[in-house]
Amino acid sequence: MSAVPTVVVECDNGNGFDGRLGLRVSSVFVIGIGSMLGALLPIAAARTKRMHVPPVAFFITKYFGSGVIIATAFIHLLSPATQALQSPCLTGPITDYSWAEGIALMTVFTMFFIELMAARFDIFGHQDSGVEASDPSLNLLRDSEKLAENSENSVDKTANMELSTRSHDHEESTASSSRPTTSTHNPAGSGAPASRVNSRIPGREDDFTYPPGGENHLGHQAEHDIDDDHFAAQMTAIFILEFGVIFHSVFIGLTLAVAGSEFTVLYIVLTFHQTFEGLGLGSRLATAQWPSKKKWMPWALGTAYGLATPLAIAIGLAARTSFTPGSNKTLIIQGVFDSISAGILIYTGLVELMAHEFMFNPEMRKSSIKMMLFAYLCMCVGAGLMALLGKWA
Repeated sequence: MSAVPTVVVECDNGNGFDGRLGLRVSSVFVIGIGSMLGALLPIAAARTKRMHVPPVAFFITKYFGSGVIIATAFIHLLSPATQALQSPCLTGPITDYSWAEGIALMTVFTMFFIELMAARFDIFGHQDSGVEASDPSLNLLRDSEKLAENSENSVDKTANMELSTRSHDHEESTASSSRPTTSTHNPAGSGAPASRVNSRIPGREDDFTYPPGGENHLGHQAEHDIDDDHFAAQMTAIFILEFGVIFHSVFIGLTLAVAGSEFTVLYIVLTFHQTFEGLGLGSRLATAQWPSKKKWMPWALGTAYGLATPLAIAIGLAARTSFTPGSNKTLIIQGVFDSISAGILIYTGLVELMAHEFMFNPEMRKSSIKMMLFAYLCMCVGAGLMALLGKWA
């Protein structure tokens, strides 16, 4: 009889540190610079008048970064969390259930509850009316919207001219028997303005389901009514997104510091990884409507992200003789925090980025189909590149 093959699993066997200390020290600065540029350049482009960045560049960066964040959640967080918490080195109750997916699911519901409470109890206060959104990409959407409206108006005028010609004879024949009136027929009721009747969006005025009914829902008054709630939700999402990417960056830095033969490939991949992820976070920080007294906040949050990975690499190098990535304790801690971060980024990416930017953004919904597809393509490219990097890191 042939021997049954056996698989030997080595657990808690230290780390793969194999020298090359100078190259590892350089990663502190290279990855730090990449992370800082990725996070702070979008903020500078949107909020610094000295930088004349074309709106199209910011537009691409914004939606590219959204795709990066979504791919990071699934490829760079949820997958490693599953591997860590299902490692054959672990024993006990942690192996009896798919805890990575379970923790991510609980995090999604926790995120939703936090946003509900933040909006309900006005945790961040009312929006400062003196602060304007700093989003150069909106210029493209508004220009696209004007072109779309002009095209629709041209079609409407042509149709109206044809209708007027056809009804001209009928109006002349009935003019003598009908009393002229200057009032405007309003099927919606005497109290409703005619502009609402001609709305391009079907539905009742009080219908706030999706798609929203009535022009007023996308008008100034409706936007003013929901500004405060959206502001609280926006601030909550940003701070939790920051929390998620920083914890992810810390574990990346620790892993890189003590990596073995794969260090060189990991070094190159993580440089791009952190830069792209910084672009995703930075574009969110740049376009948020911060209170006038907290204009420094996006810069502080971007800097915190830029410093997270370099500091983690430095700590990992300092503890290179004692830090063991494969130990039970480290696997559980990394798996749990990666799962939490994955849930945060999944919720933020799908709800705050995809849903709000494409389906509930008035400018995007009224823009041309070409502009909407261009934004969607940018998001797909960002997600695709980040998913490709997951082959190595």
